[in-house]
Amino acid sequence: MEANSRDALQADFDAFDISEELGFLLEVPLQQSSTHMQTRLPDYYRVWLDLASNLIHLIESRKLRDLVHKMPVLSPHLLSDHRELRLAHLALGFISMGYVWQEGQHAPAQILPKALALPFWMVSRSLGLPPILTYADSVLANWKLRDPTGDMEVRNLDLIFSFPGGESCRGFFIVSLLVEMAASSGITGALEVMRAMKISDLIGIQRGLIKVTQSLKKMKETFKLVHNHVEPTAFHGTLRIFVSGWRDNPMLPRGLLYEGVSNEPILLSGGSAAQSSAIQCFDALLCIQHEYETGAFLTRMRDYMPPAHRQLIETLSLCPPLRDFILSYPGSDLCQAYNSCIAALVDLRNYHLNAVAKYVIVPGNRSLGCPLRGVGTALNSKGTGGSNIMGFLKSVRNATQKAAILERLSVSREAET
Repeated sequence: MEANSRDALQADFDAFDISEELGFLLEVPLQQSSTHMQTRLPDYYRVWLDLASNLIHLIESRKLRDLVHKMPVLSPHLLSDHRELRLAHLALGFISMGYVWQEGQHAPAQILPKALALPFWMVSRSLGLPPILTYADSVLANWKLRDPTGDMEVRNLDLIFSFPGGESCRGFFIVSLLVEMAASSGITGALEVMRAMKISDLIGIQRGLIKVTQSLKKMKETFKLVHNHVEPTAFHGTLRIFVSGWRDNPMLPRGLLYEGVSNEPILLSGGSAAQSSAIQCFDALLCIQHEYETGAFLTRMRDYMPPAHRQLIETLSLCPPLRDFILSYPGSDLCQAYNSCIAALVDLRNYHLNAVAKYVIVPGNRSLGCPLRGVGTALNSKGTGGSNIMGFLKSVRNATQKAAILERLSVSREAET
């Protein structure tokens, strides 16, 4: 790659807060001491980290709510940089989810106490994120290396904070993280396509699209790790409840009251793969049109992404449409490169559909009529973000399929010219 192109690409990485190797993952999301590998914030915030670090025990022993009620209202003014703010948001997000769902789906908390709600709101405002645990928290900023000199692979990765669910909880978040990491080369490819289009560099566009296709295939292969590390009953019956939000959720139909912040309950969606900036970037690049409720939901999910990542999606969306550009060059290899991207994204979405059937629909159906098992009926057809999960996933898959450029369409455009 020429020096000028390399510099331009690095400028994009900086502007959109991404890295070539890690994509949207937060690089080194915590400071570690050499002895205890502890997460660090100023001592003033020790109570937040203590609660978040002991969350599983406190939830299972039903002690978390009592300890939150005794917590002082701390000001976030000592949080001095982006990583500290992200760690604080992560900790407060985990504590809040544990607090709301400590007693399970049948007795969610209706009010988030001021000691949690007010600092969470203020930290969120500083980051441009909502005051709920997001995908950007639990996946992108919730990792550490067991051996700092080792590779980023399942065995060497661990979570900073976790929920009940044992290895399945760790496996779910770690596999999601590795899928995001597999997307990194595709994000680079998307940036290369965007720059190549500006100068009508057909070879550059083709190379970028090939990178995107290879990345999507790698994401699907990485996604397969979920079957080795996440057990369906544990995911459906334990973990899902703790990542569920309070919008479009029959268990909290009015939302959650943030004490000291608002006099009315607030409606917020739980963490969801729809909050993955990577997938939405590929949709924007490939001009995939999601309509009606599906499109509105995906657009709303951008509010749950870090602002710089959201900005990349919007920048790609505002570029001259790649699909139209390719249609104006019939007979080139661009059409095949574009269609390969579409096919790889359809494959990934089909795989996601099958995984949701295994991890949500089947165990959900088994728990019907048994209120003491799992999440029961309330979340069986809902995604953690609040969507009608199977309908939503089929809709995004079908919209992706429709974007493929049919050969006869390409030929007819050639005849017109």
